[in-house]
Amino acid sequence: MNKTIEDFHRLHESGCFVIPNPWDIGSARVLAQLGFPALATTSSGFAWSQGRPDNGITLDEAIDHFRSLAASVDVPINGDFEGGFAIEPAGVAANVARAVTSGIAGVSIEDSTGDSSNPLYDFELSVERIRAARKAIDQSGTRVVLTGRSEGFIVGRADLAETIRRLTAYAEAGAECLYAPGIRNHDDIAAVVKAVAPRPVNVLVGGDFATVNDLAKLGVRRISVGGALARAAWSGFLAAATEIRQRGTFSALGEAVPFADINQRFSMKGKPLA
Repeated sequence: MNKTIEDFHRLHESGCFVIPNPWDIGSARVLAQLGFPALATTSSGFAWSQGRPDNGITLDEAIDHFRSLAASVDVPINGDFEGGFAIEPAGVAANVARAVTSGIAGVSIEDSTGDSSNPLYDFELSVERIRAARKAIDQSGTRVVLTGRSEGFIVGRADLAETIRRLTAYAEAGAECLYAPGIRNHDDIAAVVKAVAPRPVNVLVGGDFATVNDLAKLGVRRISVGGALARAAWSGFLAAATEIRQRGTFSALGEAVPFADINQRFSMKGKPLA
């Protein structure tokens, strides 16, 4: 088994770790330098870097992105594979089989449809999609970690019981990590952790509703930030650019990280910071 995949499995066995989300090679290398033990791609952050909205990336582009990030750092990369770029289980399986050849250590499959009138795939189809992804990984022999995601809390279907029903079924279908982005209430998070135990749970943090210690105490194993780091970067960019355009002043640029500091990070060739 690939060492990064081995390391990724080990991270899911105990404790709690943060898996931040870079959107390009530069952000991935800096996060690895900062000492994070694993990284995850962000579909939104990558799409924005290409001038497109979330879910605006093609299958080939996503796999190429996985390959470039996995080759750029020595830590495991989890691939945000959206809905598997297919509806039917056979299509999900075929696409996952391609994705796991890219060097990633994990892959996530979600159950959102992109249709606001019917935002989640039917329960049985959703389970079969996870089962198909599991079979594709098993047949590949890679042991890439499979994460099953239920998106109800971010697509207007914030039903804890239904989310738990889906996550439990995804675990039974072969998902090794379970993830329901959008859950912020600590009691709800604890309920998810208990329901799928002993499988590890990923929690999305895009604001200040919890700390790493808070989530660790709730039994959360993995914490990601989705597109939040990309949004933070865009916030600084937009503030500075808007000031220049509207006021004709440059004060925000004076608050930026010095050129030499950034340049030094990319002269380190991925080595950890001292």
